[in-house]
Amino acid sequence: MSKLKNSKYKNTGILFELLVRQIASDILSNKDPKAATLVKKYFANTELAKEHKLYQSLINVNSLSESKAESLVETVLRLSEKLNKTSLRKEKYNLIKEIKESYNIEDFFKAKIQNYKINASIYNLIEAHNASEFTDPKLVIENRVTLLEFLTQQPVDKKQIKDQVLEEYVKQDKGTRLFIYKNIVDKFNTKYSNLLPEQKSLLKEFINSVSNSITLKEYINNQIQNIKLELEVLTNKVSDKKTQIKLSEVNNILNPLSKGESVTDDDVLNLLNYYELLHELRTV
Repeated sequence: MSKLKNSKYKNTGILFELLVRQIASDILSNKDPKAATLVKKYFANTELAKEHKLYQSLINVNSLSESKAESLVETVLRLSEKLNKTSLRKEKYNLIKEIKESYNIEDFFKAKIQNYKINASIYNLIEAHNASEFTDPKLVIENRVTLLEFLTQQPVDKKQIKDQVLEEYVKQDKGTRLFIYKNIVDKFNTKYSNLLPEQKSLLKEFINSVSNSITLKEYINNQIQNIKLELEVLTNKVSDKKTQIKLSEVNNILNPLSKGESVTDDDVLNLLNYYELLHELRTV
């Protein structure tokens, strides 16, 4: 699973702001403003210039309605798909190389800039949107909330943002869903070496139904009810009272997903663990 992390070296918005600050510093110090040459070279008729315009379209507006802010973010993310990623990477690499040749790179990146957090959120959302591998939706939600609250200048409905982001993940292609499947299995197999038939069936359903969140949720809730019933029966067969109490507490923790909840990786992992518990109780 890909984890989002802002990089000053790759963040187009931050690179531009730092260069502008460096130009001012050079002029005030009566130095040759080499940064000005770099801005002209890399931020005019380049892929960097195109991406910078996307950043600016988000940085230079605020006090939007939430619907307009959402529309703007979606438009920027769609436009980012059209950037030539190979050229963009090469231009960033060459820009950093020339900055290192002209300035002390550590001092250059120490400068504080306005809207650092917003630039970081834009970078992370663009990276997640164009990533070839699965990105943790929690991190996408956090960055999206940060950006939308900047654009609207007021708190946004975080639950609604969460639902929107998760809905997008549900729509992803089967290759991505298989990656999620592998991620869940890998997590689970760090504790257990083999999957039980019930566990395999659950994961198969997860893959086949993930494009239909309602069907998947119904399946999960049905499984939860079945597990609770069997766990209650098996608990009554346990002779040790302390163990009975603990198992009853474990059973009480497991509840069907409510109307507003969506199925997550953790829900699937949770059921896998309950299946393992049932298996152990059956063999006692």
